[in-house]
Order: sequence, then C-alpha cells, then structure tokens
Amino acid sequence: MAERDDPEVIGRRVQQLRTERGLTQRQLAEPAYTPAYISTLEAGRVRASEPALRHIAERLGIGYDELATGRPAGFATELRLRLTGAQRTLASGAGEAAAEGFTVVLAEAEEYGLVAEQADALLGLGECALETGDLETAQLRFEQAEQRLGDATLPARVPALRGRATAHYLAGELRYSCYLYESTLDELNRNGMHDPDALLLLYTGVIAPYMDMGAHARAAQAAELALALAPQSGDPALVARMHRSVARAMIAEGRIAEADASLAKASELYRQLQIRTELANCHWMRGYLHAQNGDYARAEEELREARRMLSAKRAALYTSQVAVELADVLHRRGKSEEAAELLHEVLSDLSSERGALHSAAAHRLLGIIAEDRRDADAAEEHYVRALSLLERAGAAGDLADLCRLLGDLYRRTGRVEAALDAYRTGLGHRTAPGTTTLGPAPAQPPL
Repeated sequence: MAERDDPEVIGRRVQQLRTERGLTQRQLAEPAYTPAYISTLEAGRVRASEPALRHIAERLGIGYDELATGRPAGFATELRLRLTGAQRTLASGAGEAAAEGFTVVLAEAEEYGLVAEQADALLGLGECALETGDLETAQLRFEQAEQRLGDATLPARVPALRGRATAHYLAGELRYSCYLYESTLDELNRNGMHDPDALLLLYTGVIAPYMDMGAHARAAQAAELALALAPQSGDPALVARMHRSVARAMIAEGRIAEADASLAKASELYRQLQIRTELANCHWMRGYLHAQNGDYARAEEELREARRMLSAKRAALYTSQVAVELADVLHRRGKSEEAAELLHEVLSDLSSERGALHSAAAHRLLGIIAEDRRDADAAEEHYVRALSLLERAGAAGDLADLCRLLGDLYRRTGRVEAALDAYRTGLGHRTAPGTTTLGPAPAQPPL
C-alpha cells in the first residue's frame, strides 16, 4: 500500500482537487511553474518540493498540510479532542465505551499517518484492557504504543513502558516488572533526562512490585523520591496516583498517620478530577490501612465500598483482588464462612497468569480457614497451591510467611522432616533488611 506522501499518491490528489475546481494545468501552474511540470507531478513521475506544494495548495485554496498528507484541515486537533473524550470516559468507569472510542481514533489515525495519536489511542486501549483484567491484550497494546514511539525520546516512551511493567506485575511477573522500571529509571537519570512526570510515573509504579518482592527499603526510597518530585509535576492525576502508592510504603514502615494523610490527598484530587476507578482504589488502600492498624470494622466498610465501585465499572481483576482482602478482614472478624464463600467465588476469576499474588493470598486464607476447621488435608492443599503461585512470582516476603504456615501444619501433624524442609525453604526466601535480589539500585535524579 502506497504511503500518503508518495509522489503517485500526491499526484492523484492534485489532479482530483484541480479537476473538482475546474482548473486547467496551466491555471494551476502559473506564474511560478509550467503546465508540463504539473502534468509530470500528477503522473507521479516527480516528487514535488515544499515550495511547489505550497504554491499549488494556495492555487487550490487549501492548506499545505492537507495537500501534502491528504488530511482534512484541523483533523489532528479533532482526533486529540476525541482522545481526551475517550480518556474521560475511561476515568468515569465506562471502560467498554472508552475502548470503542480509542479503537475508532486508532483506525483514523492509522489511515492518515498520525503516529502520536496512534500511540495515545493504543495507550488508552492498554489501560482499558488493564481495567478488564485482559493482561495479554494490555501487554500487546502497550508494546504497540512503544513501537509507534520508536523515534521519540525516552521520556515520551515512559507511559508505554510503565503500562507494560504494570501488566507484567499484575500477571505475577514481579522480577521482570522491576527490571522494566529500574532499567528505564537508570537510563533516564544517568543520561540527564530528568523529566519530572516521567520519573514520577516510574517511581510511583515500582513501589508495588518492590513491596511484593520484599524489597521494602527500596520501596521506601522510591516513595521518598516520588514525594520529592511531586511538586514539579503538572499532572494532578499523576500526583494523586503517587499519594495512593506512597501510602502503601508508609504503612509498611508503620507511618499510619502519614499514610492516611496521603490517601486523603489522593481521594480529594480524584474527586475533583472525577476519576472513579482511582477513587475506588483509594477506598481499597484505606481499607488495607485500617486492617493493618487493627480497625477491622472500618476496613470492612472501606473494602466493601471499593468492591462495589469497581464491580459497577466492570473492573473484573481489581474487583477480585479487593474481594480477597475483604475476605481476610471478614475472617479476622469471625465471619469465616462468608470469607470462604467469597474466596471460592473469586478464585474462578484469578489464575497464575492473572492476579497470581491475590490468587495465592486466596489459597493461603482458605488454608487458614481449613486449619480452623481441623481439616489438615484441605489446608495443606491450599498452602501448596499458594506456594507454587508465589514461587513463580518471586514474592519473597509472602513466600517466607507461607512456608512458616506450611511448616507449622506439618509439625502439628507429626511430619517433622517435612516441617524442617518447609522452614528451610522459607529462610531461603527471606531477604536481608535493605537488600533485594535485583542488583544495584538505579541512579537517582538530582533533587
């Protein structure tokens, strides 16, 4: 298929427009060019120079860009407005309608060769796929967006890289997610590309995989750097996401009041921006905070609200993840039957490739509930399934805890050697304070 700026394509375009306006080749050519030149151009035997195209466009009464590319005047601006509309639709929780909008924009941007608009539409489709839990499609869309931006600067490619890292994280591929974040941060900082929004997006995103890998010191450092970068960012939605992510690192450090303050800031920004998905995630994180602080009644209230909001927006994967944390709170409140029923319901929506960490958490909790019922066989089955999922994901901290639970179960049932093996496995997964298995930390920005 010929490109829109090929000589043959431009030649046919010039001939069609000239004919529509009832002009002869001489009338189009004069006074700067000859009829023979116009004839050669329309036949596609010569590539017109920019001055020639500008002259012809003026004679035809159209803009230079419209003649050179075939795009109607103002078309790129119109696509930008429609992209913004689709992004607002996604923020409101209407993922399916947003995906339809992004798909139409992508097709039209491809037709007219608008690369930046293609990339943004693909980013939007990737975010829609994350919402529905279709992680394979999300990875593909973010990869395609990055490919479209192959000639752009690294800061411009960061949203696509962050999308890929998020999809791999949700699929349980923690190490690869951290690699994407860290290698990009290192390249940005070592080469002096200190774009505040790009850095803030990366430091905010890397906190969750750090935490799940047991790299708490590195998560805390990323949180501090994100907080320092926030005043330089001009994107309130990005700042709100930062506050929500930073809260998790603060909770792990026991900084409950600071975490609560960060979540309050995030919630207020999301309310102002009317971004309902992220507002639901704030309720989710606030429920987690109350659970860590032992206030299970308030934790249940926040998590039920988060689940209700996410379910209404058909954010299937996130809804299932919240349900697992709600089940943990229900169990702690003595509502074990309701918790078990909820866990069995969501396990059908989770897998090793889709929500691996929360699938493991569901099996772990079902194991604990089975132990409470004195059903050692069922407990062992759930613990072993959880162990397999966590080993695949490389979630060191959770692995150590699970090995302790499994070892205790073996010891209580008289299997001492099996218990010792489980304990040794857990000790092998426990990382030392302040270190990770990820290699040297990436270079830091000058703050």
